[in-house]
Amino acid sequence: MKLKTAFLFSATALFLAAPAFAQDIKIGHLADYSGATSDVGQPYGQGIEDAIAWVNKNGGVHGKRIDSEFNEYGYQVPRALAAYKKWISSDHVVAIQGWGTADTEALVAMVTRDKIPYYSGSYSATLTDPTGKASAKSVRAAPFNFFYGPSYSDAARAMVQWAAEDWKAKGGQGKPKWVHMGANHPYPNSPKAAEEAYAKELGFEVLEPIVFALTPGDYTAQCLTLKQSGANYAYLGNTGGSNISLLKACQAAGVKVQFLGNVWGMDENAMKAAGTAANGVVFPLRTAVTWAGEAPGLATMREISKMSDPSGTAYRPVHYLAGVCTALFMKEAMDWADTHGGVTGVNIRDGMYQKKDWVPKGTEGVCNPSTWTPTDHRPTMRVDLYRAVVNGPTDAPVGELVKSGVIRLEKVATITLPRKTELLGW
Repeated sequence: MKLKTAFLFSATALFLAAPAFAQDIKIGHLADYSGATSDVGQPYGQGIEDAIAWVNKNGGVHGKRIDSEFNEYGYQVPRALAAYKKWISSDHVVAIQGWGTADTEALVAMVTRDKIPYYSGSYSATLTDPTGKASAKSVRAAPFNFFYGPSYSDAARAMVQWAAEDWKAKGGQGKPKWVHMGANHPYPNSPKAAEEAYAKELGFEVLEPIVFALTPGDYTAQCLTLKQSGANYAYLGNTGGSNISLLKACQAAGVKVQFLGNVWGMDENAMKAAGTAANGVVFPLRTAVTWAGEAPGLATMREISKMSDPSGTAYRPVHYLAGVCTALFMKEAMDWADTHGGVTGVNIRDGMYQKKDWVPKGTEGVCNPSTWTPTDHRPTMRVDLYRAVVNGPTDAPVGELVKSGVIRLEKVATITLPRKTELLGW
């Protein structure tokens, strides 16, 4: 009897200690923790998980708990489609935190039909035109697709612009040579046409693309092809995992080229793994600072991080911060929806349009100001470019390497592109 009484007392105390929620808001969360992009999918997905847990700990959405249905789909489109079908038919989700380009693009028509805001880890420019009629280059209408940060195409255009300026600053003679590298896959290919068109416009000689897989491997042959091509600037369209293999192979082959990674192409973990082969890679960041930076909003980020790291000692790479920002934009759109007719897909979408140069509360100086409108889902035209610097052995933990200065991310440029309607959607 005493044991039963003690159990009931403990359960009651636990119930009273937890926030009291009026009802649940169901969402789906699609993540790659085991597939070809898991090297960056895991920290990004963890950022989303932690942010949602932190929101719930702090009262949810006006007293409503976000109930996140997690699905680790291994970067396989059929599994993503199956997860979506279940979420819609059985779980009745009102929003989804998604991931890859192939699966996100495969779901556009479905989320539009079902009116489900879809926040992806894909920044494909094909997702940025809500009407599908903005320009001749628009592929589809995507009124319920959102992401945080510059599109792949706009980030690539910014790197082309930086490369053109870098060529002049170094006293380069003649036409610089540009080459696109990556897997023959919707994600690496997403910005290819836009990037190459802009490179030609700015006076580059654009070379034939060099294909290498999304998974780690021996890319000596690709590096020798790159070396023989005489390329000056090489855009890496893959994630850090396969880029590490390529960078190491190219270092061994004596390749002298300026590598430019896409937003998922480099981070602190990849710098540690690639060592000095990653030194000098330029790539875009979606946040205004890294985990090692200084900003008021980092205090909030550190509290969120404790949801999965109670010790507070984990170093979080740039993709984790981007995941947190993405989840908090969704949460604040839900706040608006809750006071304007209820937390439905349509109202969440409309909540995304209510603010200009919007930064989620508590993330000041971390999440970059973003604006979405009913006619333009490009959240920003500002692209911050950083250089990976690796100046010693990288066999220590990432946090120690950053603290000691062996690895660091240094800002090289901020490029603000014109918000041209004719470029919307590609």
